[in-house]
Amino acid sequence: MTVEPTTRRERQREATYSEIVATSIALLRDGEDLSLRAVAQRMGMTAPALYRYVASYQELVDLVAYEVDRSATERFRAAADTLPEDDVAGRLCLSATAFRQWAHESPREFGLVFANPIADTSCARREMLTLSSSGHLFTDQMKAIWESNGFPIPAVDDLPPAAREAVLDPLIPAESEGVAEADRGLLWVYMQGWTQLYGIVTLEVFGHMDPRLVESGDLFVDTILRFAPRMGLEHDLDRLEALIRSHLRD
Repeated sequence: MTVEPTTRRERQREATYSEIVATSIALLRDGEDLSLRAVAQRMGMTAPALYRYVASYQELVDLVAYEVDRSATERFRAAADTLPEDDVAGRLCLSATAFRQWAHESPREFGLVFANPIADTSCARREMLTLSSSGHLFTDQMKAIWESNGFPIPAVDDLPPAAREAVLDPLIPAESEGVAEADRGLLWVYMQGWTQLYGIVTLEVFGHMDPRLVESGDLFVDTILRFAPRMGLEHDLDRLEALIRSHLRD
C-alpha cells in the first residue's frame, strides 16, 4: 500500500499541535493555569490564531490529555519490559507501580488525564478519544494473565444489566479485541481492578490519605496484593510484593 506524503501545510499544522501540547504541559509543570490565552501568549500567538487549532478550552484539555496519556503509557510499558514476556503478573505489577510513580511526580498531568470528563462529540480531534493508551495497556496485561492461568471470570449473563451492557459494548472499543463475547466477563474483572488502582493512587496524589502510608506505599501494595488472587495469583504474592517494593524505591 502506498502512503501518500503529507503536504507542507499538514506538517506545519501537526507541528503546531505538538507545540500546543508541549506549551500546555510546560504551563502545568510551572504551576500556572492552563488556558487558551496562556498557551497563545507563551507561544507568541494571538488567541484568534490559536482558535484555528483548538476551538475551546475543553478541546485543548482533550488534546493535551490524550498526548500526556500516550507519553505516560510508554513509561508504564517500559517498566513492564524490564521483565520477560512470560512474567505476565510481574509486568502488570510494574506497570501499575510506574503509574503510581508518574501520578505522584506529575499530579497536574495526572489530574488532567484522569479527572477530566470525556469530551462531547463537537471536539474536532474527537477520534483520538476513542483510545486510551494506558487503559489498553492494562487491559492487555490482564488479558495476558488470564490467558496464562485461566482465572475464573463471571458469565456475562450473570452480571447486572448495566454491567452486562458495559462489557458487551465497552466505551473503549479496543478493550474487547480478541475477547470472545462469552468471555467478556474479563472486562468486568478489569474494571474492578482499575477502580481499585485508580482509587488508591488518586487518594494518595490529592492528599486524602495519611502521609505515612503514602511515604511507605503500604496501602498501595496491600491494594495490589488483595486484588492479585482475583487474577489467580495467590501463590505468587511474596514475589510480587518484593517486586513492587523494589520499584517503589527507585
